[in-house]
Amino acid sequence: MLREDSIEGLRRRARRRLPRMVFDFIDGGAESETTLRRNCEALSRIALVPNCFRAVENRNLQVSILGRPASMPVMVGPTGLAALVWPHADQLLAQAAQRAGVPFVVSTSSSARLEDIAAAAPSARLWMQVYPYRDRGLVESLIARAAACNFEALVLTVDTPVLGHRSRDHANRFSVPIRPTWHLFWDLIRCAPWTLGLVRHGVPRMRNFVDYGHGHKLESLAQLMTRNMNPGADWTDLTWLRKAWQGPLILKGVLCAEGARRAAREGVDAIVVSNHGGRQLDGAPATITMLPEIVAAAGTELEIYIDGGIRSGVDVARALASGARSAMIGRATLYGVAAAGAVGATHALELLRTQLDRTLALLGCPDVAALSQIRTVRE
Repeated sequence: MLREDSIEGLRRRARRRLPRMVFDFIDGGAESETTLRRNCEALSRIALVPNCFRAVENRNLQVSILGRPASMPVMVGPTGLAALVWPHADQLLAQAAQRAGVPFVVSTSSSARLEDIAAAAPSARLWMQVYPYRDRGLVESLIARAAACNFEALVLTVDTPVLGHRSRDHANRFSVPIRPTWHLFWDLIRCAPWTLGLVRHGVPRMRNFVDYGHGHKLESLAQLMTRNMNPGADWTDLTWLRKAWQGPLILKGVLCAEGARRAAREGVDAIVVSNHGGRQLDGAPATITMLPEIVAAAGTELEIYIDGGIRSGVDVARALASGARSAMIGRATLYGVAAAGAVGATHALELLRTQLDRTLALLGCPDVAALSQIRTVRE
């Protein structure tokens, strides 16, 4: 049983346990990290106005996501190379999402094969995240494998034509694979449990690429991913993607009203209002700031989710009060699994559930569906 009563507490615990360069890899953002900070700060400035003297004895957190019930308006987003923080972290996160009754998005760059994640969490609602890579054969291979494993939806990340520059990683000389430095040598001694896990289970690899004819060397796999970033991708790529994938399609990385309107016209099922957690364009607006105009532009044509800075159940309530259907979290559960493995991943989701339930009661709002009617004030 963990004593931490907040995601920030799990973050601090993860920071103590991990080598600095690994913690900075999951915690950091692009350039000066302005967008990273904006995501959290903009959420904190949204005040929720409670309705007093309302009966809230029976509260409902369940929502419909893509036509199926989820136990709360949360899904666990894609995080690459998660096993850097804990062995088999991808499987542990999928299992935590399965227990919590919420969707889990498998990253293209996951440390485990998507088939192994599906086997570890056989009743989980699994979504597959892909990029519009130059090599369409690679994307189609990933999609076919996801379909064979009965993945529910495809999440196309559209905000990464090139990779952003992450200054903390540059300062730490972080690379894939990790290369030795004097600072890392000291961290390996200081973080003995983490080091022991690395020795026992080996250096994490982007295993979804291993079967695509590029061997098992992490260098070649990282180069494959980087080389395939596609600055030429545009809306026309959806045509061939739709031929390869027949299920629900979600665009992740929409940050403007026109993008939402175009997604609706193209027949996309949902969008994620996202700036990649502040890890791509530094200087982009906070996602919660852009959400209201995107909701207004999309109307009822799309389900709208949001990520970026969600660190509490109150933040989830703020997102829904601002028009989102659900919140996608990445760092929150990653801090949890980094802090304490399977127990930490489950604890992070339970914290969000408990905090959201308490927030509903204090707002005088017995159902999450009614959060859209709660008045918000930006302070």
